[in-house]
Amino acid sequence: MNKQLKAIPEFTTEAEERAFWEADDNDSTEYLDWSLAKQSSFPNLKPSTQSISIRLPAKLLESIKVEANRRDIPYQALIKVWLVEKMEETVVGQR
Repeated sequence: MNKQLKAIPEFTTEAEERAFWEADDNDSTEYLDWSLAKQSSFPNLKPSTQSISIRLPAKLLESIKVEANRRDIPYQALIKVWLVEKMEETVVGQR
């Protein structure tokens, strides 16, 4: 069954468009047929990062640093790898 899609409004600013799509009463499936979507790859797009501050028990941080040293990588990189792995585990577990 093909449902009639609504026309996407014209936006004058990026902020206006962002507000439209973030509104709880706007469902993108009313505007787009997601079954026609194709996966895209942007290999040259550098992901944005944000610095955070996190307090860890000294013993935990020391253990992380020892493990990172054993793997010959910076401890911040190891923490990022572990966070990504845990998130992927969690997302797969929710499916």
